[in-house]
Amino acid sequence: MVISFKDGFKFIGIIIIAFCAVFVCTMFLNFQLDLIKVKQLLTSDEAIIFYNAQLSTSKVVCAVTGGCLGATSLVMLVFYIKHYVDTHKMHLGILKALGYSDGKIAKHFWVFGISVLIGTVAGYCLAFAIMPRFYSAQNADGYLPDITLRFHFTVLLYFVILPTVLFSGFAIIYALIRLRQPALAMIRETPYAGKEKKLTAAKNSARPFLRELKFSNLKSKKVLAFFIVFSAFCFSSLTQMSLGLRDFSGTMMVVIMMLIGIVLAFTTLFLSVSTVISGNAKPIAMLRIFGYSDKECRSALLNIYRPMALIGFVLGTVYQYGLMKIMIEIVFKDVADLAEYKFDYIVMLIAFAVFAVAYELTVYLYSLRIKKLTIKEIMI
Repeated sequence: MVISFKDGFKFIGIIIIAFCAVFVCTMFLNFQLDLIKVKQLLTSDEAIIFYNAQLSTSKVVCAVTGGCLGATSLVMLVFYIKHYVDTHKMHLGILKALGYSDGKIAKHFWVFGISVLIGTVAGYCLAFAIMPRFYSAQNADGYLPDITLRFHFTVLLYFVILPTVLFSGFAIIYALIRLRQPALAMIRETPYAGKEKKLTAAKNSARPFLRELKFSNLKSKKVLAFFIVFSAFCFSSLTQMSLGLRDFSGTMMVVIMMLIGIVLAFTTLFLSVSTVISGNAKPIAMLRIFGYSDKECRSALLNIYRPMALIGFVLGTVYQYGLMKIMIEIVFKDVADLAEYKFDYIVMLIAFAVFAVAYELTVYLYSLRIKKLTIKEIMI
């Protein structure tokens, strides 16, 4: 199995998501482990309350960030393995016809875990690089004694070694499942169509062609729809949360969360929209041959994802509000002189306006590629 540079470049999404997850979780978990070391030095009630609040914050952030981004990386890995097998079906079928077993072919898919390794190592190293400033920012008010930065192997194990091993193992297992197809069918590149799918297609054949194309495109690319939702969710939740934290946290945390939200949003948006374009290259070229305008092509294949982006933004808004309420009213409830958290409609409108402009601009720029597609280059 040979993975080209073009195939490897698509793993940038997994690298960035793994980087963001490990970057945040490493800082907070390492801080939590070092924070426990100073517990016996606390004397005042105020220091103990602040200590408990910081400990709870670290646990919540690690659980939420690690869980959400880890699940997203897993979904993205599944998508890329499926996409690789589907686009290299003929080559893999020839290998099977030559006598290679599914296991021999699948074991080479461990290289998909390298993307996780690159992201986790980069996130781990950067986290340690800025951790001294992070420690100072977390104890800026001086409630706690000086916290010494220490190396903890468990952090390296949980956030670099284990994720790489688990994702590589999962890639092999999932590839083995995807390769359980007859070699001849893979060489011919004939997808299996069950009875239920045929009946559904027949039932929906009465719809207008472009309308049917919209729904079939959305139905066949559920993972892309998920990425569109996730990109809007990341931008909405993390930008609003970072701006909402300006009264409760230091500038450093605000900037970190803002950057992570923007990077995740635009990475997933870029990957999803680009894959929509490349995956629908042939239909777009054929539509143009039959006289459909660029606007109609864009409407049929790209505009259907706009409601998905809106759903993601709404979910992100609700999520960040609920999480902030939990953090402020439950985790930090005993901290004195803490301002009450209220939903900021101005911040929401600003975040929505920025995301709407960014989303529409991205879709428009990619739709320009439709005009350059010709049936000759697509078929070649």
